Amino acid sequence: MAQSKTNAWFSLPVFLLVLLVVISGVILALQTGGFIVNFKEAGFSIASTAQLSVHSVANSIGSTFTAIKELSDLRKDYEALTEKLKDYEYLQRNNAEIRRENERLREQLGLSDSLNKKNYPAYIIGRDPNAQYSAITISKGSKAGVKKNMPVIALQRGNVGLVGKVIEVGHYTSLVMPIYDYQCNVSARIRNTRDLGLITGNGSENQSLSLRYISKRSLEELYIGDVVVTSGENGNFERDIPIGSISSIKPVEHDSSLEIEVTPIIDFSRLEAVIVMDREELND
Repeated sequence: MAQSKTNAWFSLPVFLLVLLVVISGVILALQTGGFIVNFKEAGFSIASTAQLSVHSVANSIGSTFTAIKELSDLRKDYEALTEKLKDYEYLQRNNAEIRRENERLREQLGLSDSLNKKNYPAYIIGRDPNAQYSAITISKGSKAGVKKNMPVIALQRGNVGLVGKVIEVGHYTSLVMPIYDYQCNVSARIRNTRDLGLITGNGSENQSLSLRYISKRSLEELYIGDVVVTSGENGNFERDIPIGSISSIKPVEHDSSLEIEVTPIIDFSRLEAVIVMDREELND
């Protein structure tokens, strides 16, 4: 109890002392003008702060619109570059095709120049698989010197092969009967054994050719992959023009001959250009 009175007695003087100090400070400040409020400066500060905020918001909105416009411009530039890239790729493909075509032409011209007989390079311009024969129309006729029964060859993937023979001649175009036609018969030999037979077509460019009249006695000497060439007999074709390679060999019961299938060396589905050969005139 005595301790509580002592604390109260000490607290009152301290409180009064603090109060007097505060009052003295206020009076002194009023006398010196330290507490006078400058409303003009306060208003300016408030207005400046508000203006700064509005300016910041406006800048932010402007930056957003600018960014959107830049993004739109970038998209347009991207689309334009994409179109240019497509055009470039198209040109590249065209250039590659032109280069390949030039290489094929150089090969054909090289073969044409190397032949010892006069010849006429031509393009295939039409096919008629529904006709009586599977005719191929070429871009050279009598005007260029092409004649009926002339042999037709081609160079494909670096290999020379027999295509067929001319059966009709127009002024500017000719018809060629390919070796796969039913009516086409070519006297042929197996290059390695020199066995003589007859190549006949089976009516489709996708089917093998048939090699007939090869004796069974040659069976042990024949192999899959052996090359079959023209014999040069009967006056229809030059000698040793490659026709194709043996793909199947079967003995036939009650027959002295073998049943042999030959895959043409020429892929007729990809054939575009040919060379018509004149067997009578020498190449200049």
